[in-house]
Amino acid sequence: MTNNTRRRILQSLPALALANYLPTALAAGKEQPNIIFILADDMGHADLGVYGQTDYKTPNLDKLAAQGVRFTQAYANSAVCSATRFALITGRYQYRLRGGLEEPIAGASDTIGLPPSHPTLPSLLKKQGYGTALIGKWHLGYLPTFGPLKSGYDSFFGNYGGAIDYFTHKPGVGPLVKEDLYEGEVPVHQIGYYTDLLGARAVDFVNKQQAGKPFLLSLHYTAPHWPWEGPGDEAISRDIDNIFHYDGGDLATYGRMVESLDASIGRVLKALETKGLADNTIVIFTSDNGGERFSKTWPLTGQKTELLEGGIRVPAILRWPAKVKAGQVSEQVAISMDWLPTLLAAAGGAPDPQYPTDGQNLLPVLTGQAANNERTLLWRYKANAQRAIRSGNWKYLRIGGNEFLFDVVKDQRERANLAKRHPEVFTKLKAQWEIWDKEMLPITADVRTHGVSGNVQADRYGIPPGGRIPD
Repeated sequence: MTNNTRRRILQSLPALALANYLPTALAAGKEQPNIIFILADDMGHADLGVYGQTDYKTPNLDKLAAQGVRFTQAYANSAVCSATRFALITGRYQYRLRGGLEEPIAGASDTIGLPPSHPTLPSLLKKQGYGTALIGKWHLGYLPTFGPLKSGYDSFFGNYGGAIDYFTHKPGVGPLVKEDLYEGEVPVHQIGYYTDLLGARAVDFVNKQQAGKPFLLSLHYTAPHWPWEGPGDEAISRDIDNIFHYDGGDLATYGRMVESLDASIGRVLKALETKGLADNTIVIFTSDNGGERFSKTWPLTGQKTELLEGGIRVPAILRWPAKVKAGQVSEQVAISMDWLPTLLAAAGGAPDPQYPTDGQNLLPVLTGQAANNERTLLWRYKANAQRAIRSGNWKYLRIGGNEFLFDVVKDQRERANLAKRHPEVFTKLKAQWEIWDKEMLPITADVRTHGVSGNVQADRYGIPPGGRIPD
């Protein structure tokens, strides 16, 4: 292709198509990067040192940020775990899939899960010659109908459900509860703190890799999700009578959980360096939703299960020494479903045209080929009848029957309701949300939801038990 021809093609493409085209051309004929996608569970926006945490240290993730790009305005697709995971693995709004409506998936079902026929990040990367592995949490449906090996992963070690005890590896308490720990589709029993087990398995995976054979490693920890157990807290594991244990946990325990997560990730990154694979490996770290109970979200308000910024704004770090300049702090607005088109572009691929992505390829911004661009992102959440849309710096929010308009760049605390000062913006965003909502699957009475109410957390005293306020 001549430069003039290429220039004419690029000039004729719309902005989103251009964003998807450039990195694919960049990757063509080049060695494909390896990918390690690290997902924390329920980590708050400011739970890492590099984001403002001072109560404990996270040296490995802080170093990762210094070696790459740290996003300051990255979002999760949902304020709860499994819904975001649908968006992450498909690159689309989770509300396009029945299983993605659940807030979150709870319990086995033959109908609620990620359809094996749906293209996914691992299945699309496999078409580009990648080996694929998931180590850790799946939470996209249960056997025998759903599972990682049915949706593009070559291998799997981890838990199928939403959470397990860090020591017993059970999703509940008591001798009748079975462990949720699997090798592929076969139950296994192992002894050890779960965060450490996942890190050790990831190190083994990296040590087996060879240059020239690209891989995707999805390393999805359950930390720092409840139960509140640090690596030295096996006695707590034996003592609790409910895995939720609302009577447990404290800031010190939470800090130990995050420090353990950071140390585990550090061992994986060290193995990558020892193998000589670090330069051309994309490493991404982020969370599936905002923090809960003991996490730090300052200066944001809200938490998991809420569409306030603290429930959906998450830490996000990307390192790719071969292509992305170190030491960047990006204000580009990003969301979970962006990672599929971004990583496929880096690998020289593209989303399946039959299932077009709702996300945006971020590589042009990350590699300096394009400036930051404004985004319009939308959310909904059944508990408390929540709605949200962010467009540029503006955010429309409905929660508990009340409506707000915020400038979330100037007013990160979401305190100044500007709906009366800017009625035209308020009306426009509200109408835009309504149009989008009609394109998604409806939230019906059988859709499960979870909210945090005043009977389990005192600072949510205004929310009724069950977290449900009718439309």
